[in-house]
Amino acid sequence: MDTRNLDLGLLVTLETLLAERNVTRAARRLNLSQPALSARLARLREALGDPLLIPGRRGMVLTQRAVELQQPLHEALEGVRRVIEQGAPIDPQTLRATVVIAASDYVQYVLLARYSVALRAEAPMIRIAWRALDLAALTTQLERGEVDIALAMPESAPAAMRQRRLCTEEYVVIARQGHPNVRDALDLDLFCALDHVVVSPQGGGFAGPTDSALEAIGRRRTVALSTSGFLIVPEIVSRSDMIAVIPRRIADGWSDRVQVLEPPLPIPGFAIASIWHERTTNHPAQSWLRERLAALV
Repeated sequence: MDTRNLDLGLLVTLETLLAERNVTRAARRLNLSQPALSARLARLREALGDPLLIPGRRGMVLTQRAVELQQPLHEALEGVRRVIEQGAPIDPQTLRATVVIAASDYVQYVLLARYSVALRAEAPMIRIAWRALDLAALTTQLERGEVDIALAMPESAPAAMRQRRLCTEEYVVIARQGHPNVRDALDLDLFCALDHVVVSPQGGGFAGPTDSALEAIGRRRTVALSTSGFLIVPEIVSRSDMIAVIPRRIADGWSDRVQVLEPPLPIPGFAIASIWHERTTNHPAQSWLRERLAALV
């Protein structure tokens, strides 16, 4: 095997191709044209004496040689990156990076909006991409570098990933201003009697933490409407006589249009954590981005 033509750039190309298993996506990540990347792949195949990626039923498939190369290659390149970047101070004004953050609509609203604005002022050359949180695919997304940071409940984090708790959230009840039955307070009987809007992230569900809390004391509520996200709920409540249990950080942004009330029974809140892959733990830019997020929260 002749490795004299394998410079560092070609090895980075190979690492990306093996992770993406798709020439178009790899070209996008490397900021190359597809023909340019195809030419690099041809050089890699010639130097290594192996096709590396071959057509399969569902896209490209790694050859056995490629599978054997993938992990050692990644570890070697991470070692090179650490040596080069170790001790180098981060200058936010000149830092060039693209950070992909996966989060629910709630987290995008209460955390990522402010974080993105703050980063734009501190590090104007950083690009930020928000993605919808997909817990089923999260491990693969973090391993392949498709997502840099995920924001989710700590118990939702894949076992192999690092995490840092950022904040806790509590639930409150909202009802529209001028509601005929709700005036600054809400007892348990009225709470159960009124029609509720409930959030079901997977869609179509009519129960949540509130229903578990009610069941524990032998009570039930009336759920009239199920939505897949929190952000539309205050708008619905402000236009109807339905009420809803939502996170306080969302409710506070609507305090001019809805009443924000304490629940008439204890409803467990939740925490939000940042989640990332071990390979980015010591990466200076990634570490700085996570620290800025934690500081803002």
